[in-house]
Amino acid sequence: MASEEVTEPQQEEEKILPAAVRAKIERNRQRALMLRQARLACRPYPTGEGMSTVKPPSRIVDSGGGFFIEEEQTEEKPVENVVHQPGPVLEFDYLICEECGKDFMDSYLSNHFDLAVCDACRDSEEKHKLITRTEAKKEYLLKDCDIDKREPVLKFILKKNPHNSQWGDMKLYLKLQIVKRSLEVWDTEEALEEAKEARVDNRNKMKQKRFDKKVKELRRAVRSSLWKKDTAGHQHEYGPEEHIEEDMYKKTCKTCGHVLNYEKM
Repeated sequence: MASEEVTEPQQEEEKILPAAVRAKIERNRQRALMLRQARLACRPYPTGEGMSTVKPPSRIVDSGGGFFIEEEQTEEKPVENVVHQPGPVLEFDYLICEECGKDFMDSYLSNHFDLAVCDACRDSEEKHKLITRTEAKKEYLLKDCDIDKREPVLKFILKKNPHNSQWGDMKLYLKLQIVKRSLEVWDTEEALEEAKEARVDNRNKMKQKRFDKKVKELRRAVRSSLWKKDTAGHQHEYGPEEHIEEDMYKKTCKTCGHVLNYEKM
């Protein structure tokens, strides 16, 4: 049985088909070729040790007397049996689904994330959910080097930003692989949670510190404005004289706290 050849019209028709359909057609074609070669490998083939002799056919000769005679050829030549070597049997690299244990050739998760899970077992809502790079770094405390440089480098798919098409494409990662990478970095879930709590505490402390600073600045601004307002017509009322050193003395206003320094000759 000769292998089927693809004609030019068929090639033109296949070019019009989507890439997924063409890939499926090619897989079916390769599978048929594999089955054919497997059947050929199972057939018994002559070893070539035995040689059969074939008697050559008789030759008709004109005797010249108005009749023909049959002349036998005395020489017999051995004819070797034609031996066809079996072709190699192709074996497809089937994957085994981690969820159901069945064989499959390709799937969405195996093609994009190197995860051996068939399309029938894919849980895009929970177990095989996709998350953004920002979420992966924030929720699982991963750095850029943990995602891009630590082996094996995590795979991702690109998707248009739903908030603004003018922004760059989003990188979506498989949450299952992000969780696994975070455990490689932090060793245990408890250590990860402690690091998250410590980071939250530090963030809250920084927020409180900035808040207190703003309140202090606001109070200072209010006091300054009140000071200027109250001292517009203010008359200092100094307390008793205090000696500082040598000929230096000072007086302090009882109302506003203004200090008057002066020297006595």
